[in-house]
Amino acid sequence: MNNWQAEVDVLVAGAGACGLIAALRAAEQGASVAVLEKLDRFAGNTTLSCGSIPAAGTRLQREAGIQDSANTMIADMERVAGEHEAPHLTRMLATRSGEVVDWLNQYCEVQMKLYTNYKHVGHTIPRLHTQPTGRGIELVEALARAAQRDGIEVVFSNPISRLIADEHGAVIGAEVSSGKQRYSIRAKKTILATNGYGANAAMLREFCPEIADAQYFGATGSEGEAIEWGRQLGAKLGNIGAYQSHASVAYPHGELLTWSAAEKGAFYVNRSGRRFGNENLGYSGFGALVMAQGNVAYAIYDSRIRDYVAHYQDTYRVLVEQGGAKEAATVEELAALHGIDAEALRETIERYNAAARGEQADEFGRSAFGMAPLQAPFVVTRVNAGLFHTQGGLMVDAQGRVLREDGHAIGNLFAGGGAAAGVSGRAGGAGYVSGNGLLAAAVLGYVAGETAGREIART
Repeated sequence: MNNWQAEVDVLVAGAGACGLIAALRAAEQGASVAVLEKLDRFAGNTTLSCGSIPAAGTRLQREAGIQDSANTMIADMERVAGEHEAPHLTRMLATRSGEVVDWLNQYCEVQMKLYTNYKHVGHTIPRLHTQPTGRGIELVEALARAAQRDGIEVVFSNPISRLIADEHGAVIGAEVSSGKQRYSIRAKKTILATNGYGANAAMLREFCPEIADAQYFGATGSEGEAIEWGRQLGAKLGNIGAYQSHASVAYPHGELLTWSAAEKGAFYVNRSGRRFGNENLGYSGFGALVMAQGNVAYAIYDSRIRDYVAHYQDTYRVLVEQGGAKEAATVEELAALHGIDAEALRETIERYNAAARGEQADEFGRSAFGMAPLQAPFVVTRVNAGLFHTQGGLMVDAQGRVLREDGHAIGNLFAGGGAAAGVSGRAGGAGYVSGNGLLAAAVLGYVAGETAGREIART
């Protein structure tokens, strides 16, 4: 028998984009909501991201004259991810994505813009929606303002220590820590939005050992609590070995060399001046290739690409200002900047440019070359690969309900974002399409909050 110190309709664990969206949508259905965050601030993966949410059929797309559909988006995602354990989530996320982005803009007053000059990895149509600055912290701050407007309480430094279930296994609340004190909060519905397990070394070794030794660039709070709580309740895990890496973390700056540089024509070489893969694979899938080169690589491009990307992307412009995109008038000068074999680099550039001009097939099968062939002055950025977030978690249905191994829902328990099964393939990093992480955070948060609120309203 628990002595409940507090009671609420919907309890949300985690104050990132997923948790705040879930809270806002549940409150919109008339539920009372509390959000508990274990850290003392907003610090989830969204705050570290570019804030890009892929969505089909949005108002911004229509205004830009871009025709898109959920079916086209599904086809793009399935082509990259291949077969995996949550195809129902791919369909649901794509189908409701446009609705969610428009709701964020209209109901939550989140300022949004549509990238029309980039399609980004995996997308055949421009559908990435982001904030004016291209930084995810702006999205979280806008959601926090909306939560305050709607009277939703967000409590920091109050981590959930365990979920409380009844004799039938249905979740009825949680035990929470507040400093040295512990208290129990009763909830009709609980939504887990605690992100993935990228900061949990033991889980990385268990589920995706090939990336476990990569430097972690995600949120420090992503420690996999939802997976542990779910296991204790008999939850099924889905696509648990999938993750999103990034092949181009500028060294030593720590800023991202956006993959837009590769889309516009940059290629990657190792210390010997040789390419080692098809850059069309995308930043996540290419990460494992950079790791195989000793986790040191060099992006080779030119001043035209540098200036184009810097014009459109603030985060890359910061890297340029920090000296992370060094220019050279000749190939020899370019190679000397990082001790790369000059003759090999010259041969690599010549072969790459010939492929870009259509004079020969690319040796790695690259088919899209952006603004290439490259021309002097050239630019180089040294990069490492890093792990950004995991893409596997608790299996949920299309309404965000956490499922047991037998396929039945655990009573009153929902999950979204990195806490839930992702749609980036069964394992590895090659199945990631740009924006998959925030897509799952936004749409699963929305549907979980919606379902929880409506189920409460019917009782």
